[in-house]
Amino acid sequence: MYLSVLGEKLKHLEAMAETAVKYPFPTVVFGAIAMTLFIGLAFVTWSYRDVANRHDHKSDKGSH
Repeated sequence: MYLSVLGEKLKHLEAMAETAVKYPFPTVVFGAIAMTLFIGLAFVTWSYRDVANRHDHKSDKGSH
């Protein structure tokens, strides 16, 4: 009995694997979105460069 249930589930999974998923746009667009996101995050990170050196009045000159 257990093997017959398992066999039915495997047949169901095989049928599901054969169906194709339609995306609303080509898969290359997913890469373009990810690249744009990472470039945007890199720009935000880059914009914080040298921020600590702008605030010399807040740091203690003899601490480091």
